Amino acid sequence: MATGSGLDAQLMVGEETTWGTGVTPTHGYEFSDEGLKLDPSFLEPTGLRAGLKYKRASRVSISRRTVSGDLTLEHSTKGMGLLWKHALASSGAPAQIDDTTAYEQIHTPGDFRGKGLTVQVGRPEPSTGTVRPFTYKGCKVSQWELSVSDNAIPTLKLTFDGRDEDTATALAAASYPAGAAVFSFAGASLKLGGTATTTAGKTTVTGGTAVATVITEVSVQGQAPMATDRFGIGNSGLKAEQLENDTPTITGSLNAEFNKAELYDHFTANDTLVAVLTLVGDEIDDSGAHDTLEVILPAVKLKSAAPNVGGPDIVQMSTDFEAYSDEVNPPIQVRIVSGDTTL
Repeated sequence: MATGSGLDAQLMVGEETTWGTGVTPTHGYEFSDEGLKLDPSFLEPTGLRAGLKYKRASRVSISRRTVSGDLTLEHSTKGMGLLWKHALASSGAPAQIDDTTAYEQIHTPGDFRGKGLTVQVGRPEPSTGTVRPFTYKGCKVSQWELSVSDNAIPTLKLTFDGRDEDTATALAAASYPAGAAVFSFAGASLKLGGTATTTAGKTTVTGGTAVATVITEVSVQGQAPMATDRFGIGNSGLKAEQLENDTPTITGSLNAEFNKAELYDHFTANDTLVAVLTLVGDEIDDSGAHDTLEVILPAVKLKSAAPNVGGPDIVQMSTDFEAYSDEVNPPIQVRIVSGDTTL
C-alpha cells in the first residue's frame, strides 16, 4: 500500500547506447538519498520601458537546460559494477572464476566519451500517493566517493552531470538483484606498502602490511573534471556531450589514532606507498570465493598529517592522501567479486 512518503521511492538506472538518448532503466538500486535536479537558465529582460519599472513575465525565457545532483547508496555486494564502470569510465566486464558461480570485474580508468546513463528517480507525491517519475538523460559521473566508517555500512556517493530532465516517461518497474547484501566495516582491511604489478590488465600487490593503528574511517574520492557547458547553436538549449577538460584526481583521507612510524613518518619523508582497501563479505554459494570490493592505489603520497592533542582523550590524527600514476600500473583499480554475470 502506498504511503505517500519516501518509503515508496525508487531508483532505476540504464546504460545508454548513444549518449544523451534515454533508455528504459533496468538496474534497480536501494539508495539513501538523492539530489538530482533540473537547472534551467532563465533569460531576464533588461530593456527600459516608459511607465513600467518591473520586469515583464512575457519576456522571460529559458535558454539552457542541464541536470546535476548527488546520489548516495549503501555499497551492495551485487549490481554495483555498472556504477563503477561509469565512475571510472572502465570497460571491465565480469569474468567467471574457474568453474564457479563467482565472477570477477576489473575496473580501471578509461575513456568517458560515449558513455552515458539514464537515471530515473521515482518520487512519491504525498497528496495522491502517486510515485512521480523524473528521468534524467545523458548523465555522467563527474565525482565519486567511497566511504568506509566504523560501525557503519560502506557507502558510495556519486555526483552526476546530465543533459535533460523528462517527467513524461513512464515509471519503470522496480527490480533488484536477487540475494544482494551489503558490506560491513567489520569486513574491511587496509594495507600499505608492497609491490604492485599489472598482468593481462589486472593489478595485484605482493607484500604490504596491514595497518595496525586504530583507523575509524577511510574514504577515497575520484574527480574527473569535464566541460559541462558545451551549449551551441542548433541544440535547442541542450548541451553537447560532456568531455574531460582537466587532470583527473584521486584523493582520500584516514581518520586514525596517532601513529608516528606507520603514518606520520611516511608523510614527512614524501614516501610513495601502495594502498589496498578491501571489503570482504560472505562466500558466494560454495565457490570458495567471497563477495569482495578491493581498491588498489599503486602510488599514494600522504599529503597532510596532523596529530594534535585536544584534551585527555586518545590523540587522533587526520591524514589526507593523493593517488598518482606510477607510469606502470593504473592509478586506481576497483576489483569486484560477486555473483553478477553481467554489469
